[in-house]
Amino acid sequence: MKVVILCGGLGTRLSEETSIKPKPMVEIGGRPIVWHIMKIYERHGINDFALALGYKGEVIKDYFLNYHARQSDMTIHLKRNQVDYVNPTAEDWRVSLVDTGANSMTGGRLLRLKPHLVSGGTFMLTYGDGVSDVDVTALLAFHRSHGRLATVTAVRPPARFGNLHIEGGKVTSFEEKPQVGEGWINGGFFVFEPGIFDFISDDTTVLEKAPLEHLAQRGELMTYQHPGYWQSMDTLRDKHALEEQWASGHAPWKG
Repeated sequence: MKVVILCGGLGTRLSEETSIKPKPMVEIGGRPIVWHIMKIYERHGINDFALALGYKGEVIKDYFLNYHARQSDMTIHLKRNQVDYVNPTAEDWRVSLVDTGANSMTGGRLLRLKPHLVSGGTFMLTYGDGVSDVDVTALLAFHRSHGRLATVTAVRPPARFGNLHIEGGKVTSFEEKPQVGEGWINGGFFVFEPGIFDFISDDTTVLEKAPLEHLAQRGELMTYQHPGYWQSMDTLRDKHALEEQWASGHAPWKG
């Protein structure tokens, strides 16, 4: 099972960080958020990833190319140009790093990955900026049970501000940042069959527009409703919130 992670966007709303790195490389607890996303899948026995690169993709390539050096102690034999890793701690991952264009839309990035995906059957896809405690095993089982081309994970996003219930000028109850009570949104964590490529035209195709709209019209798009934790990292405020959760030792997506 291969997982596509969309890593090519500009991340303009997080410009404090993304002026020098792509959003998937913004760190939470000293690790890029894309690493956290990959660990979510790893916990469900999935370790084959295809990263769709775009903006500053070379930063992501450098990170994984030098992964052993970053995680391990080493002895360098300069004359022989040899490196001995003393305590290598790398995950057992296969990571394909594919340049999908500087300006490609989400559907276009997926289309450029077609040669890496069509022979493998069912595959997963998610965004490179969102974490969740979604049960990936149950999600995949749900997808296989209905036999349609696509499954999207629906989530209820956390509210930005606390809710005040007021009567006669008095606060009768206070809820700090509850999840939105009504309405589900696209939370990523998709599952697709190769037939999805029939709905993507070129680099300009936005996955979330015509392809998914057409799939829905044909009854080929199902939703896996996840009422649990989900958080995207759209702003610096989101990053700080994720940092606090990680530092507490109880990050919901950690498992």
